[in-house]
Amino acid sequence: MAKGNHRKIRGRPHNLLEHYQPIDGVVDEMVDASGNPRPVWKDFIEALEELGPEKLAQRFARADQYLRDAGVYYRVYDKAGANEREWPLAHVPLLIEEQEWAAISAGLVQRAELFEETIADIYGPNRLVEKGILPAGLIAASPEYLRPVVGTRPASGHFLHFCAFELGRGPDGRWWVLGDRTQAPSGAGFALENRVATTRALSDIYGEMHVHRLAGFFRRFRDALNGMAKVSGGRVAILTPGPLNETYYEHAYIARYLGIMLLEGEDLTVSGGRLMVRTVSGLMPVSVLWRRLDAAFADPLELRPESQIGTPGLVEAIRRGAVSAVNALGSGLMETRAMSAFLPKISRELRKEELLLPSVATWWCGRDTDRDHVLANLDHMVIGPALSTRLAFEDDDCTRLGSALGAGERAELIAQIERGGGDFVGQEAVTLSTTPVYVGGWLEPRPASLRVYLARTPEGWSVMPGGFARVGFSLDPTAIAMQRGGQAADVWVVSDRPVERETLLPQEHDSFTRTLPGSLPSRAAENLTWLGRYIERSEDTVRILRAYHVRLAEASDPDMPLLADIRDYLEPFGIDVATAIPPGLIGTLDSAVYSAGQIRDRFSPDGWLALKDLSKTIHQFATTVAPGDDATRAMTVILRKLAGFSGLLHENMYRFTGWRFLEIGRRLERGIQIARTLARLTRAAAPDGALDMMLEIGDSVMTHRRQYPVQAGRRTVIDLLVLDPLNPRSILFQLERLKAEIALLPAVGEGHMSPAAKEILQLNTAIAIKEPSDMTAKALDDLASEIGGLYNSLAKAYFG
Repeated sequence: MAKGNHRKIRGRPHNLLEHYQPIDGVVDEMVDASGNPRPVWKDFIEALEELGPEKLAQRFARADQYLRDAGVYYRVYDKAGANEREWPLAHVPLLIEEQEWAAISAGLVQRAELFEETIADIYGPNRLVEKGILPAGLIAASPEYLRPVVGTRPASGHFLHFCAFELGRGPDGRWWVLGDRTQAPSGAGFALENRVATTRALSDIYGEMHVHRLAGFFRRFRDALNGMAKVSGGRVAILTPGPLNETYYEHAYIARYLGIMLLEGEDLTVSGGRLMVRTVSGLMPVSVLWRRLDAAFADPLELRPESQIGTPGLVEAIRRGAVSAVNALGSGLMETRAMSAFLPKISRELRKEELLLPSVATWWCGRDTDRDHVLANLDHMVIGPALSTRLAFEDDDCTRLGSALGAGERAELIAQIERGGGDFVGQEAVTLSTTPVYVGGWLEPRPASLRVYLARTPEGWSVMPGGFARVGFSLDPTAIAMQRGGQAADVWVVSDRPVERETLLPQEHDSFTRTLPGSLPSRAAENLTWLGRYIERSEDTVRILRAYHVRLAEASDPDMPLLADIRDYLEPFGIDVATAIPPGLIGTLDSAVYSAGQIRDRFSPDGWLALKDLSKTIHQFATTVAPGDDATRAMTVILRKLAGFSGLLHENMYRFTGWRFLEIGRRLERGIQIARTLARLTRAAAPDGALDMMLEIGDSVMTHRRQYPVQAGRRTVIDLLVLDPLNPRSILFQLERLKAEIALLPAVGEGHMSPAAKEILQLNTAIAIKEPSDMTAKALDDLASEIGGLYNSLAKAYFG
């Protein structure tokens, strides 16, 4: 690799370009052929140099800390399985001049319109096939061609609403389209996070440069979706494959950012030909579905029968025009590599114009002339599957570079192409331009591609003024793929004059509607309830363990009756006190994290961070903490973090239906746990010290001393922890809260009190009139069962 030439910039505190070596024959986004910064980069580089390496490192660490705090991740699949990887931000943004961006935008708008017309023809009159412009066999063989939707006209009137295009700049300086994303384009939410993180690090520089904002793009698309839904009287929803999807974080982030319901296939059903979401108020219509799963998995009845993430009957609802899919099922056909070979001719046929932004040169080997050209120029070709929807540099398992083949591999590939040419495409080998990355105090060039997003609005296509760049971690162009360790950089579209400061907030003259209570999906309500239960169960277990380890540290005899009794009590619940941090406790908290992960769109970043921090702490303690004093201190730390998480939810969560289910879960579990523990520690055969331990577990030692001028006895402990309506740890207090919250849940029948409301009213009344002497150990055990039974009534009414 030849060393590039550049002019050394003098008189600055830190010359970031001192070791910068542009690659011969490759366009560099930052510097020109002489090694001088391009005009759009000049002020930016000077500002970075003024900061110096120490401040730059601090600034970039600030961006990384924001991403960690926000919990931004990308799921990576490798031989070890699936794991969450922290979002890999390349701290230096890619800068593009406004004028150049306008040319890119025009080319992509033209391409989006061409794709709309092409899809409409393929699923409609099919004139392109009839005229021989598109091979019928190629279309029919594609798994993205969905026969069940042939002849279906979208309810919105359009097949495409949200597209993305992968661009690369070639050695000639022109931008080329490397790949098209029309199925369910990902990354728009990550582009937002890139922008937030980058501006956290470079806020002063960003403020001085005229960088176009991203919020207006999302506001216009959100308004367009809501406008589509308003026409048909339904809701807008985002359909996700679920938390195991590689970009699930983004699905939840976009849903939260735009205020749109995030649903999984099981949340939906088709009734009377309409798509409905199961909510705690019953079935409610969904008329716009922004899907983030591949179309083939959307309906197991008519598409892939093995799909576990789709909704049976969705295709029929679409055929009836009851729901608009964004994008239409079957639109992924435009992503296949072979389609690129036909786009120039399609453009001339449908639009009577040449492509403003050409695709990377592609030849489909199903045509004799194309096959002969590919075989004659194999050393300059990348050979891959014709029907693949992945980019060449993402698909090294199935894509081969002709020049890198050995003699035997070459002969085998030629034979395969000659036998089944229609299965292959040849594409011109891509040489990507490079953009700077910050490595060890210096800037270094790395290959990059640019992903740009377009959204349909009533005024036409809107182009996101930026997007995100995928940047390699090495000079290998395949290393820009996220699954192979690539990085993501923000993209700044820079103007020479001030730009509009757009936000997502409505303008003063804009009308608005407040979402009505009850539009909470049943699955979300169930997960919120269990989140409340798991957190409360964890707290109860930690309080018991702390009380145990305090006494273990003080006891001369570890087998004293009270400690042995607690060990026997906890054993059936999977809590082994021989381990300072029992696996059973860790499992309960992991279950809380899992439940929260199912509803990420309903969580604030602070709440999620607090929960993940709690999980991290308890897992660390599991390998470092010993029984006794050490465990006592660890339990106090865990309790403090549990209280912090619960406080965040209690103080910051909107008092909506979702909060009620979370609160109900907490109160149910606290009532159950207090009743069970009381039954054990207040029974006639309880060991010495059991009552004092019960007050400690119930966090009521000080209250007992103030309320009762006598030593703790069974009646005073029962009175305080069962019958006192003012003690937030008492069972009666939990029942009062349950009665109030259940009464405010959506009605499940016309003019009738729900079974759960009747049960809690009866239970609350029965306990309110009890005397301490009535609460025997058996009565307390029965009470725990009755409180637990309330959940079953709630589940039957709201989670079914």
